Amino acid sequence: MKMRADQTGDRGLPMPLWLQGALETAQAAIISALAVIAPIIAVWATAGFQNSSFDVLARLAGQSWLLVHGVPLELSAAGSDAAGNGESGVLSLVPLGLTLLPFLLAWRAGRRLARASYTDQLWQALLGSWVVYAAFGTATGFVCRTPDVGINPWFAMLIPLIPYALGMVIGARREAGSWSRLIGVDAVDWISRTSQHSRWAGSYLASAGKAGFVATVSALALAAVLLAVDLFIHWNLVVAVYEALDAGAVGGAALTIAQLGFLPNLAVFALAWTSGAGFAMGIGSQVGPLGTAVGPLPSIPVLAAIPSGPLDYAFVALIVPVLAGVLAGWWFLREGENHFDEWLSIKVRARWFTATVSTLVLGVLAGLAAGLLSFGLAWLARGSAGIGRLTDIGPDPFWTAVWLAAEVAVGVVIGYAAGPWLEREQAASVEDAELVSRA
Repeated sequence: MKMRADQTGDRGLPMPLWLQGALETAQAAIISALAVIAPIIAVWATAGFQNSSFDVLARLAGQSWLLVHGVPLELSAAGSDAAGNGESGVLSLVPLGLTLLPFLLAWRAGRRLARASYTDQLWQALLGSWVVYAAFGTATGFVCRTPDVGINPWFAMLIPLIPYALGMVIGARREAGSWSRLIGVDAVDWISRTSQHSRWAGSYLASAGKAGFVATVSALALAAVLLAVDLFIHWNLVVAVYEALDAGAVGGAALTIAQLGFLPNLAVFALAWTSGAGFAMGIGSQVGPLGTAVGPLPSIPVLAAIPSGPLDYAFVALIVPVLAGVLAGWWFLREGENHFDEWLSIKVRARWFTATVSTLVLGVLAGLAAGLLSFGLAWLARGSAGIGRLTDIGPDPFWTAVWLAAEVAVGVVIGYAAGPWLEREQAASVEDAELVSRA
């Protein structure tokens, strides 16, 4: 991007990269803020708020913007007793679907800045953009705090940087094509200077970690399919809650957008449900394939689809992470990086022993990787709704990781052991297809 000296088309001085980063970030912050303000204005236009004063709605929009970025809000409600005691809590349930908006805007900004920067100059653009975004979050937190909604200024300054900086770095890496072009460090050259054994160990551990990633993504995709099936089965209950709320067209649309924002959270809830760990919908509640016990829930349509009653065959859902592990084991076989098995075969001649040990070690490593990833997903998806029973919503990260790691490990062992047979079946199918085409 260049600054023109005049309107003749002659180029003037180049725009400083820090200024270009600041402008890109200001644009992303404004767009994400408008996306939050739009449904609030729509509800206000239909007299959907009890207090419709401008300052209240502006603070509500700022608080929503901060929550979308992961900033917890400290809520307090005035008590009804003579002493004036109040109840307080933290609203920390983040709509991950809406968090994708600033992430994608940052991804676009990162690509544009990487295109305009040399390798050793990108830090200037990133620094300028991150300073502006931190200032935007700090100002929003300072202006939008109220006696009922407290906002930690440090959280408002630093936490919005996490999704934004992550999206910007990924976008810049996507545009550069490699880390060496992005930051000037050639990882391939650094790895080539290490010993052969170190390279083999590194490629083996990296492939095992990738297998855990494949298993986690596969399990999450299958859990999302089960979630869609569950919503389809209980669609009549969901519609009944919509009709009971009678929020009108605009109110119903705003409610639907809010629920779509929590769709990734619900997919992670479904992943925890299929693992057997389940998830909570309030203090003392549990929703899982082995049993469901929940108390009164708010009138949110999507919550009507929570499986309840006798679930005689729900335990079959536990096979979902195992199937994902089978896919990961097969993928690892096709990757061809089982250097631990090769090293063990050189040291020990008993093939039955080396094959068994190497496959079990692979299952443990891939299961640990999947467990760590599921721990992070569960931690991101869970949270508190503020005040009352619903201060514990979502899966327990530790038990979700333990259950999923164990099931994925079993699936990886099965998939890697059955991989050669699957490869032969695939090769036979290809040969049959070629014969048919020739005939």
